[in-house]
Amino acid sequence: MTRRLSDVSAPARLASPGEGLGADELALAARNHGLPLEAMRYDLTPPGLHYVLTHYDIPHLPDDPDRRLTVNGRVRRPLSLSLEELRAHPCVTTRVTMECAGNGRALLTPRPVSQPWLVEAVGTAEWTGVPLRLLLTEAGVEPDAVDVVFTGADHGVERGVEQDYQRGLPLHVALGEEPEVLVAHAMNGAPLPPQHGSPLRLVVPGWYGMAHVKWLREITVVDTAFTGFQQSVAYRLRQVPEEEGEPVTRIAPRALLIPPGFPDFMSRTRVVSAGPVTLEGRAWSGRAPVTSVEVSTDDGLTWRSAVLEPGRGHRWAWRRWSFTWPAAPGDHVLSVRAHDGVGNSQPLQQPWNRGGFANNLVQRVPVFCPDPADMT
Repeated sequence: MTRRLSDVSAPARLASPGEGLGADELALAARNHGLPLEAMRYDLTPPGLHYVLTHYDIPHLPDDPDRRLTVNGRVRRPLSLSLEELRAHPCVTTRVTMECAGNGRALLTPRPVSQPWLVEAVGTAEWTGVPLRLLLTEAGVEPDAVDVVFTGADHGVERGVEQDYQRGLPLHVALGEEPEVLVAHAMNGAPLPPQHGSPLRLVVPGWYGMAHVKWLREITVVDTAFTGFQQSVAYRLRQVPEEEGEPVTRIAPRALLIPPGFPDFMSRTRVVSAGPVTLEGRAWSGRAPVTSVEVSTDDGLTWRSAVLEPGRGHRWAWRRWSFTWPAAPGDHVLSVRAHDGVGNSQPLQQPWNRGGFANNLVQRVPVFCPDPADMT
C-alpha cells in the first residue's frame, strides 16, 4: 500500500490519561537535548551544553564558496551575499538567553505529544553577526512590505506537510533596534557548530527559539502577513484544535534553580547537608527586564526575596540570583519564581494550551537533608 504524505504525521494530539512516553517521543528526546541545570553556573553556555531542538535533520552543508544568502521579495535591490561578503558588513555581538517555546511541555496534564521537555530547554550564548536591519536597508524595503520571511535549509514533513523550515517576523521587528535581530555567523567567538545553524542563523533576542531560524539561506520581504505552517499552524496558543489561537512570540519570565547538593541517580532527588546552603540559579524574561526573584523552601507556602545580580548591560541574557537557606533535616521542595518590569510573574498553577507552549510554571526541586545523627 502506498503511503501518502498526509498519512505520515498524525495531527497534534494529547496523551491519554496514564499514557507514558512513546517511542516517537523518546526518539525526539534522544536527538534533541536540554541544558544540564548545573551548567547554569557558566555565564555563557558552552555550545555542547546549550539546548538543541532540530525539527528535521541537521543539514549537511560543507564549505562551499558558491553558497549565498539571498535577500529578495519586496525590495528594490535584491542581495546575494557570500559568507565573506556578509562578514564584511558591520558586525555586533549580543549575549542572548534562548529558550524553546515548548520548555516544560512534558510536565503538563494532559501532556501534548511532542518533544518531551522538562525545564532544561535553555542556554545563553554570545552571538556575533550582522544586524538584519542593515541588510534590509541595503536592499531597500518597498513601502508595501508587511513581513520578513526566513527560510532554513532543513527540510521535512510535519503533520503531512512537506516543507522547508520557515518563520516570519513583522517588518517593525525585523527593522528594529530593540531588540536588534542578527544574521549570526559565530557563537561564543567561534564559527557556528552544525547543530546551532552553521554557517548562518537568525537570532531574535527576547523571542522563543522557534523564531531563531537555523541554516539560514533566504530572506524574503513580503507584502502580506506570512501564513506558513510554522507560523499559522504550529506555535499558536490554543485550547481546542479549531481555535486560531494567539501566536507564540516573546519569552515569559522564568527562574531556574541550580540543583543543590548531589543527586539520587534515578529520582534526581537532591541530597544536602544540614546547615547554611547557598541556593543559586538564573532568571530571565523576553518581555521586560527581571526585577526580582523569590525562593520558597516549603513547596510554595512562603516566599522570600533572593539577591539578584545586576544585568551588567546584557538586556537579553539571564541574570544570576542567590539565596542562603538554613537547611534542616527532612524532606523539602524548593521553588523559585521571577518577576519582570511590566508585571509578569511565573504562575503557581500553569495555564494549559494544546501545544504546551510558553509554559513558565515555577520549578519544583525535591531535596532530602539527612539527620546528622543518622549519618553517624
